[in-house]
Amino acid sequence: MKKRNLALAFGGAVGAAVAVKLLTRDATVNWDDVSDKVIHSEHSHFVNVDGARVHYQEFGDATKPAMILIHGYTASVYVWKTVAPMIAEAGFHVIAVDLLGFGYSEKPSWFDYSIQSQARMISRFMNRLGIGKATIVGSSYGGAVALNLTLDNAESVEKLVLVDAVCNDEPKNHPLLKLASLPGVGETMTPFLLDSKAFLRMRMRGTLAKANHAMITDDRIESIRRPLRAADGHRSVLATSRNWSANRLEQDAYLINQPTLIIWGDSDTVIPIKNGYKLHEKILNSRFVILKDCGHVPQEEKSEIFAELVSEFCHDKKGKIADRETDDSRLVA
Repeated sequence: MKKRNLALAFGGAVGAAVAVKLLTRDATVNWDDVSDKVIHSEHSHFVNVDGARVHYQEFGDATKPAMILIHGYTASVYVWKTVAPMIAEAGFHVIAVDLLGFGYSEKPSWFDYSIQSQARMISRFMNRLGIGKATIVGSSYGGAVALNLTLDNAESVEKLVLVDAVCNDEPKNHPLLKLASLPGVGETMTPFLLDSKAFLRMRMRGTLAKANHAMITDDRIESIRRPLRAADGHRSVLATSRNWSANRLEQDAYLINQPTLIIWGDSDTVIPIKNGYKLHEKILNSRFVILKDCGHVPQEEKSEIFAELVSEFCHDKKGKIADRETDDSRLVA
């Protein structure tokens, strides 16, 4: 009887904690309340795309060749904070955009948060800004969006850069994404995980190469946590995991004709490097560079070499880059 009473008490306490968490969280994150904490906020702009407010940051001369940077799952324009200004300095009009449901873009309940819908949003976003054609750079989940955009709207893609890109449904096998797919379980656990500094710190230790763990600072944790702390952010993260469908991208990658640069960290445990080799094999006009002592986010872990590679690739009409074998990188082909 005592054990039963303890179990009931424990269950009641957990239920009460969940109820308090769900009932006391904010509905959304207000830009005016946090803009002074957002890096490069002076470069931030908003535009309406199909009834939703999209946040983006803009760097460089608008008359220069355009480049669109697309972040990964649960991320935001923050991941481009270092390389966006560097690439702009190299002679490009750089635009880092927050996908719908992430960063400081709107997180509407009516959006389906599929890769295909995010790609359509990027296409219409480009139209709203008057950009007919651009180099598209996609990191992780953003790589899936970039691949989808290239396959369905090839005329709007000048060149393609894939950074540790999602190209199939293998990430759905992660235990947390499997749990999130369960009705009720995902709704309960998502607010606690996204609001937990300890969880985000642990996740970063698995995302970054061990050599780069010094990057795991309180500021980095808070910058990733801040835009997803409210109810609409929890909902969009959950909906994205449940509407994940990427197998088509690996299967159809051979249809891509644009010059393509594939960049991968040699220590990526999130999206294994075998996926980089697959994409390189399928995309005829592709270059594949592996960055040493680098995990899942080369643009943050190896900012200088990343910016150099992307700039060199984009400046060359055919997307060629110099052969290299250095302490930081290796050109596969």
